[in-house]
Amino acid sequence: MTYFSVVIPVYNRSDEVDELLESLTHQTYKNFEVIIVEDGSQIPCRKVVNNYIEKLTIQYLTKENTGPGLSRNYGANYAKGNYIVFFDSDCIIPEKYFEIVKNTLESEKIDAYGGPDMAHSSFTNIQKAISYSMTSTLTTGGIRGGKERMDKFHPRSFNMGFSKDVFAVTKGFSEMRFGEDVDMSLRIIQADFTTKLISQAAVYHKRRTNFKQFFKQVYNSGIARINLYKRHPKSLKLVHFLPAVFFEGSIFLVLLSLLSFWFLAPLLVIALAFFVDSLAKTKNLSIAFLSVIASFIQLWAYGSGFMVAFFKRIVLNKGEFKAFATNFYR
Repeated sequence: MTYFSVVIPVYNRSDEVDELLESLTHQTYKNFEVIIVEDGSQIPCRKVVNNYIEKLTIQYLTKENTGPGLSRNYGANYAKGNYIVFFDSDCIIPEKYFEIVKNTLESEKIDAYGGPDMAHSSFTNIQKAISYSMTSTLTTGGIRGGKERMDKFHPRSFNMGFSKDVFAVTKGFSEMRFGEDVDMSLRIIQADFTTKLISQAAVYHKRRTNFKQFFKQVYNSGIARINLYKRHPKSLKLVHFLPAVFFEGSIFLVLLSLLSFWFLAPLLVIALAFFVDSLAKTKNLSIAFLSVIASFIQLWAYGSGFMVAFFKRIVLNKGEFKAFATNFYR
């Protein structure tokens, strides 16, 4: 019988952990344990965890702050399950999640899996707009939207699981603070383990609560893509360059608009496409409008981070670096 060990790194997010743990108490398949790893938080969630001692099989671990990847490894070392599952602390888990994953794993051999994310009805309109921008084919080319890729599927750490054999062979996540989940997925595939998207095993993922936080998160993702390229040269695809092209093109068009307003027409058409697509999916005018803002922020932030990292790491050949490192979780 499949037994899951759920590892959750936490940094100053006690309220979100409460929601996550509450959702786990409603799972239809209950053969799992929960391992909370407090990653050097100034606001610990021990009191929240204590409220679930009678409801869940749960461990509470503390350590100095090292970032989510190494915190996942720390928790995985305590795992008793034959499958280790990772959620971000800002996730809410649908009640049939483990039932779906268990049935899939028992029907076919899968060493590592991942699932998509979506917006919960309780999320703010900004969070729903951010969720749209991070999952829409128009903004991501489909690589994050829950569809199987042409090549091997790369699970993301907000909704990811793998066997203990995978952990033993790969030694877990690297010290990277951004892109560590993609790095992990690439190393899983390089070690000849199988990966699969379980499209029905979705989670509700809050991501960031405002656009400033969202910009920082995605800017770092752009940097991480170049850091990943330096570690895995074959991982860089044409689609990863598109936000940088969009960012540069936007600046060019804005400058030209000083000569004529009509040079902004391409950006207005793109904005309209985001608005119509989001409206069709969310059925909400406010979310559709905010989705336009979120989508432009995503593309500009990722594109600018990508360009900065490309210049420093590839043109100047500097070592790996991080931006907003002290604000990683915020």
